[in-house]
Amino acid sequence: MNNKFLDKVIYQIISETRVIDNKLYTPYSSSPLYISLFPPPFQSPSLLSSFISHCKEIYSLNDDEVNYVWKEYKEGITALMEDKEPSHQEKG
Repeated sequence: MNNKFLDKVIYQIISETRVIDNKLYTPYSSSPLYISLFPPPFQSPSLLSSFISHCKEIYSLNDDEVNYVWKEYKEGITALMEDKEPSHQEKG
């Protein structure tokens, strides 16, 4: 497994993913997904299926590589979503 290439794939897919108004826009899904951190949006079977197809068709990844990229992508997007969550700081 070429982790240097896979890391570039992860970076590319994350850079093409947007979080806008509590919706996740991805390069591998035709419609946005309403997001919530609880439960995480990555439990959707159709989202995973689209991701797998995208990685295989665009990047020619095998199953092990797709699993690695999916795991790392979920971590990166979760961090992105947490950054977009509204701040609940108290004024005082």
